[in-house]
Amino acid sequence: MHSYEVRPREDHRGVNLISDALPFGRLWYAEPNAISNAIGYAKFYSRSHDAVIRGYDEGGEVIETREHKGDFKEW
Repeated sequence: MHSYEVRPREDHRGVNLISDALPFGRLWYAEPNAISNAIGYAKFYSRSHDAVIRGYDEGGEVIETREHKGDFKEW
């Protein structure tokens, strides 16, 4: 199972998508739609695996959790 974290950046310029499953460890998303773009990328990147995507606020508290079931089907 892949695990992703969407965390606000300390410089208040968007969010970071953090995961060991990503090739570079983290990605930076800027406004507009930074959070939905980060979640969309995490879903796409884990399309053949189950994934948990957690959104955090500036205080480090989990504010949202989404579970994504891998939907890749071999014909």
